[in-house]
Amino acid sequence: MEVLGQGLVLMIAGMGIVYFFLSILIVVTKVSMSGIGRFDSIFPKETPKKAPAAKAASDDADIALAIAVAMNG
Repeated sequence: MEVLGQGLVLMIAGMGIVYFFLSILIVVTKVSMSGIGRFDSIFPKETPKKAPAAKAASDDADIALAIAVAMNG
């Protein structure tokens, strides 16, 4: 029975340490979220979208060149 009692004490101590660590982790996360919220105005909300490159004419020229090379080669 003594071993069972020691196991129970060890289990309760381990679970208490984990619960304490997770509680501290939640508090630190909430504090850091509020701190990061202050810098929200510095960073842009959306990244500007790049315009698609106009390659349609270049693609047609490349295709025509490939056809010409294939027919003559």
